[in-house]
Amino acid sequence: MTEERPGAAEVVDSVLGALADPTRRRLLDLLAAQGEATATTLAERLPVSRQAVVKHLAVLDAAGLVSGGRVGREVRYAVRPAALDTTARWMASLAADWDRRLANIKRVAEAAEQEQEQDPGSTRSD
Repeated sequence: MTEERPGAAEVVDSVLGALADPTRRRLLDLLAAQGEATATTLAERLPVSRQAVVKHLAVLDAAGLVSGGRVGREVRYAVRPAALDTTARWMASLAADWDRRLANIKRVAEAAEQEQEQDPGSTRSD
């Protein structure tokens, strides 16, 4: 992993594992749109039970993607963006590495093509 901060690899692993499930991604989308919500409110918008929503929220919480806070008798959940930010930075760094590699391949291929055009009779046998 290209991230240098301690613990970043664990954060990214946890986030990617949590986001592997489409129901958890949908829960995160709903919370991002609503700001905060209870498990009951979220379950009304999904084809799963409230108990399933609570279990999914626990996974998202363990990954640092949401947090639950008690308001009276309710637990309201909200998105915590720090873990997503860490994962996005890692993905951007990985994409930049691949972009550099592809740019180098392109540069080498174009140089070889130019060389071939300048001396069409020669063939390389490396």
